[in-house]
Amino acid sequence: MAKLGSPVDLEKFRQQLVSQRDLNLPCVTICSGTGCQAYRAASVADAFVREIENQGLKKKVNVRRTGCHGFCERGPIVVIFPQEICYLGVNNEDVPEIVSQTLGQNKLVESSLYKDAKTDKSIAYESEIPFYKNQSRILLGNNRLIDPQNIDDYIALGGYSALVKALFELGADKVLQMVKDANLRGRGGGGFPTGIKWETARNAPGEPKFVIVNADEGDPGAYMNRSLLEGNPHSVLEGLIIGAYVIGSNKGFVYVRQEYPLAVQNITTAIEQAQEYGLLGENILGSGFNFDVKIHRGAGAFVSGESSALMTAIEGRVGEPRPKYIRTTVSGIEGKPSNLNNVETWANVPLIISKGVDWFKSIGSRGNTGTKIFSLVGKVNNTGLVEVPLGTTLQEIIFNIGGGIPKGKRFKAVQTGGPSGGCIPESLLDMPVDFDELAKVGSMMGSGGMIVMDEDTCMVDIARYFVNFLCGESCGKCVPCREGLRQMLIILNNICSGKGKEGDIELLQEISEVMQDASLCALGTTAANPVLSTIKYFRDEYEAHIREKRCPAGACRDLVAYYILPEKCQACLICLRNCPAGAIIGKKDTVHVIDQAKCTKCGTCIEVCPARFGAVVKLSGQTVPVSALGGTKVIRKR
Repeated sequence: MAKLGSPVDLEKFRQQLVSQRDLNLPCVTICSGTGCQAYRAASVADAFVREIENQGLKKKVNVRRTGCHGFCERGPIVVIFPQEICYLGVNNEDVPEIVSQTLGQNKLVESSLYKDAKTDKSIAYESEIPFYKNQSRILLGNNRLIDPQNIDDYIALGGYSALVKALFELGADKVLQMVKDANLRGRGGGGFPTGIKWETARNAPGEPKFVIVNADEGDPGAYMNRSLLEGNPHSVLEGLIIGAYVIGSNKGFVYVRQEYPLAVQNITTAIEQAQEYGLLGENILGSGFNFDVKIHRGAGAFVSGESSALMTAIEGRVGEPRPKYIRTTVSGIEGKPSNLNNVETWANVPLIISKGVDWFKSIGSRGNTGTKIFSLVGKVNNTGLVEVPLGTTLQEIIFNIGGGIPKGKRFKAVQTGGPSGGCIPESLLDMPVDFDELAKVGSMMGSGGMIVMDEDTCMVDIARYFVNFLCGESCGKCVPCREGLRQMLIILNNICSGKGKEGDIELLQEISEVMQDASLCALGTTAANPVLSTIKYFRDEYEAHIREKRCPAGACRDLVAYYILPEKCQACLICLRNCPAGAIIGKKDTVHVIDQAKCTKCGTCIEVCPARFGAVVKLSGQTVPVSALGGTKVIRKR
């Protein structure tokens, strides 16, 4: 089509799109984000297209492949509009019945509906499923309505109207003031006021100025930015163009991880389509404003999420942080003013411009406005992406939305903020989740990772896991971070293997303080959070490892052992056949014994032992039953 040369052209085109769409016509939307694609969503979507045609419904039903719907563990997810009937875990074999029953006869397919664990009742509508019901999806909500590779879907829903308002009604000064008044804080983790950041870059001397989308999301278990960039790339792009206009930038970058191929594909398509429509490039919508965007694919270094390291990588050098004697908003890429915000921050901008400051401030808590997307993973029943107002409590997120802890286990802790975040104990479940409150308890928002842990989790081992991750991801440029992490890892390895000694806890705290005070960038200054928070809230576990050579959670391999209780062993041979190390001695009608010298402590024996027998036990630092140390006896016939 011809480029849109003015706001009038855009509005006419929008009205044309809307007039051509019958909202009462059934539309089958299939989540096609990375998570659902792993469940073969593409094949399911193809099956719907074929089956709809086979049943003569091609002209009566639309099919749309969308971005992530959020309930990732239950994919592929299919939502049928306009009723919003939600089917979970759909596979190819389910498609003919859904098409014939729901689309053909307006009947529900019970087997594919969500079943409430508490009431054992099926729930048909997406908005009534507890996982969705308790969220406020102002950012993620449109993912289920948009084909991310079709700009028309975004425009039909009002897309780029905020850009028109900014360029032709408000002007740069008013837009900046709106962002400041809305108190939009950076969603990348630091929570710095976005408006002040923009203003600093705008007023900084030097040309050209740059604006950057930070999509280098490297936290283990986190994929919020990925799903937003995959599912609604134009919302991010529109926010970026508005920010560039305010700051006075004509060139932008989207820095995205190499490991996000679908996100790269969809944002690339979005940029090409926006250029074709005249929403990017020269003289955008006839406003006289010029702006172009380039994609830079990161090399997978976690440290490149730090602003100066990211900009160094864009310059074509190794992504290492540099001393911030001058902030990157003043001296960033090529020494020029450079404004960096993450995906979620940019996506909030069009909403503020379109719906107003008061609307945005009505969501969240004082000083922490709007929503935040969290990646809820770990030992929780409902895993996926969760979007809630800032200030929502951990209790609400983990138990009302997440559905609590699987298998009736007890909640132990939740780690927020990625590898550099802290572990928050059960006693703080009622705390509101926002930038300030998390900092008070020794954690951080980060980009939004939230890992839930149950009673079987060893907090010393968790600290070791994150320190090990950061040790490998540190760029090694500064001594406090490079050597501090290395020494902490040695100490934690010793503690987890039963070689810890008195004074280790204090030494960990001392190293942490040096890293906080002397590291070059935020990776180093926050890297000690997992260690400090677990010492603060779970010091007794450290002491048990050091003084008693015992892991209370039974998770540290070097401090546990598996035994077979003769009085319960039925000589069924199941554990013997399944032991990968050949460590179990026994034969039919003879009590089995585990050879501790051969045992690799993999836990297979306790997993395969029938629950009705319960003959295999895992002990940690406890007195070993004499009967489990050896010897045999003949089992009487049952």
